[in-house]
Amino acid sequence: MFYPDEIVEEVRARNDIVDVVSGYVKLQKKGGNHWACCPFHNEDTPSFAVSGSKQMFHCFGCGVSGNVYTFVMKYENFTFPEAIKLLAERAGVKLPEMEYTEEQKQKANHRTRLMEVNKEAATFFYYQLRSPKGTVGYEYLKKRQLSDETMKKFGLGYSGKSGRDLVAYLRQKGFEDKLICDAGLAVVSERSGLVSQFWNRVMFPIQDINGKVIGFGGRVMGDGEPKYLNSPETDVFDKRRNLFGLNFARTARTGNIILCEGYMDVIAMHQAGFTQAVASLGTAFTVEQAKLLRRYTDNVLLAYDSDGAGVKAALRGIGILRDAGLTGKVIDMKPYKDPDEFMKALGKDAFQERIDRAENSFFFEVRILQGQFNMNDPEEKTKFHREIAKKLCQFSEEVERDNYLQAVAEKYFIGVENLRKLVLTYAVQTGDARPMERPKSGIQRKNTAEENAKKAQRLLLTWITDEPALFAKIKKFVTADDFTDEIYRIVAEKLFRDMEAGIYNPASIISTFEDEETQRAAAEVFHTTLPKLDSRQEREKALHDILLAVKKNSYEAVSARLGSDVSALTQAIEGKKALEELAKTHISLADVK
Repeated sequence: MFYPDEIVEEVRARNDIVDVVSGYVKLQKKGGNHWACCPFHNEDTPSFAVSGSKQMFHCFGCGVSGNVYTFVMKYENFTFPEAIKLLAERAGVKLPEMEYTEEQKQKANHRTRLMEVNKEAATFFYYQLRSPKGTVGYEYLKKRQLSDETMKKFGLGYSGKSGRDLVAYLRQKGFEDKLICDAGLAVVSERSGLVSQFWNRVMFPIQDINGKVIGFGGRVMGDGEPKYLNSPETDVFDKRRNLFGLNFARTARTGNIILCEGYMDVIAMHQAGFTQAVASLGTAFTVEQAKLLRRYTDNVLLAYDSDGAGVKAALRGIGILRDAGLTGKVIDMKPYKDPDEFMKALGKDAFQERIDRAENSFFFEVRILQGQFNMNDPEEKTKFHREIAKKLCQFSEEVERDNYLQAVAEKYFIGVENLRKLVLTYAVQTGDARPMERPKSGIQRKNTAEENAKKAQRLLLTWITDEPALFAKIKKFVTADDFTDEIYRIVAEKLFRDMEAGIYNPASIISTFEDEETQRAAAEVFHTTLPKLDSRQEREKALHDILLAVKKNSYEAVSARLGSDVSALTQAIEGKKALEELAKTHISLADVK
C-alpha cells in the first residue's frame, strides 16, 4: 500500500533508531555513536555504528547502511509497507486505511475469516494432542525424540479419531460450514455430511512468514493412506509460494537456508539448533519458492533424501536455484536417508561438519552424471567428457566458466585445452555461451572514471552531513544537478532543499526510496570515509579538490550530450564558466567546525 510522505516521515521520526536497534542488538555508547557487532554478518569486533544525530546506521565491516526503515526491512526481511506498519504500531501512529470496493472488502473479510478458522483449528489440534485422546499422537512424537518445547514451538497437534470432532468444535465457535470447507478443513460426504479429512493424524500447522496459520499437514497414525495429507489450496494457502518453517528460518542469521523434503526433517533440525531449515509443502520445490528464498539468502543448502528420488529432486532443485540467481550446495546424508535419521544417529556436531563440507552443486551434478558412464570404456569416457562440456556452457560469465572448466579438468584428469575446445565447439553450435577469451594478464582494472566521479559525489555529501555549516560555503558552487548519479542527485535535491530551509534531517531522505537495495545505496552517500586531515589548509584543499571533481564531471556529462540535446549547449557554456571560476576560488573553512 502507498502511504503519503508525511505519514512515512511521522512514523520514522517517532521511532528513534537507537531505541529500535537496541531492541534487536546490544548497543554500547562510544563517542557520538552507539556500537555493536553487526547483526547482518559475523564479526568479533564491533563495527556496526548507530548515529542518534543522523538517525542512521552504518556497518564499517559489510557496508550496510540506512535509516530505521532500512534496518527493520533487512532484519525482519520486511517490505517497505510492512516495515511502516510495524513501526507505526510501535509508535502508536494510526495509518490511513485503504479504501476498498465492496468486492474487495468482501474478499479481504473472507481472507480474514479463513485465517481465524485456521487459527481456531490449530488450537483444537494443539489441545487434542495434550489430552487423553491425543496419547497416540503424543507418544508417536516422543518416539521421534521431539521435546515438549519443540512441539510447542511448532504448534504440533493431533486431529482426534473422528473427522466430526473438529467440525463440531468449529461450529460451536461460530464458523459456518461453507467457511470450514473453504479453509480446506472439511469436505461434504453424502453418507456422513460435513466431516474433516484430518482424523487420526499428527497435525503440523503451516504458517506464513508472519507466523499466521494458513494450512495444515497431517501424518497418519498407523498404516493408513495417504501417509501425509496436506490442506488443499485456498485463498490464503498457496503451496507453491510458501515454505514450512520459513517463519522461523527468515531470522536465523546463519548466512544460508537449508532446504529439506519433509516436516519432520525441518523440526528435527530446528530442535538441534539449525533454525535455518525449511521444507516445501508436499510438492516438488518450485520456482516461486526459490524466489521467496531469494528475499532471505543467497545461499541454499540442499538436505534431500540420499535415495534415488532424493538425488533426482536435488538435481531438479539445483537448476531452479541457479535460474533464481541462488548459490546451491548439497549436504551428504549418507549413510542415512534424511536429516532426521542423521541427527538421531550422529548428532548436531556431525551434521555441522556435513554443512561445512557441502558439495558444490555443479560438482554434484557432474558426479551424478559420471555414474551413468563406464569410465573404463574409452568411448563411454569420451561421452562423459562431452556431457561435461555441454554443462559448462550453462555459465554465461566467462570468468566463472573458465574457473569451473579448470577445476573440472583437474578433478577428472582431462586436458584443460582439450576440454576448452570441446566447450567452444558446443558453445558455438548451440549459442549457449560466447567463446572464451583467456585473460591477457593478471592485472586488475583500476577504478573507472565513472566510479571516481561517484566517489567524489559521495565524499561531498558525507562531508556536508557531517558538518552542516559547510553547506553555506559551497552552495554557490554546486547544485543538485551536478550529481550525475540518479540516486545521488535525488539525495542532493532533498538535502540541499532542507538545508536552505534550515532543516537537518538526512534520515528522512532514505525513506524517499522504498526498496532495501536503493535505500542502502542512498545511505552510502552519508557514510563515505572522509580523508583524515589535520590542518585547516589540508581541509580547504581537499574540499576544493572534491568540489572541482564534482563540477568537472558535471560539465563533462553535459558536454557529452551536445550532439543530441540542444539545451545542453547553454548548460555546457554555463558549466565551463562555473568550473573556471571554482578553479581559482579559495573557500575558507576558518569558521566551520
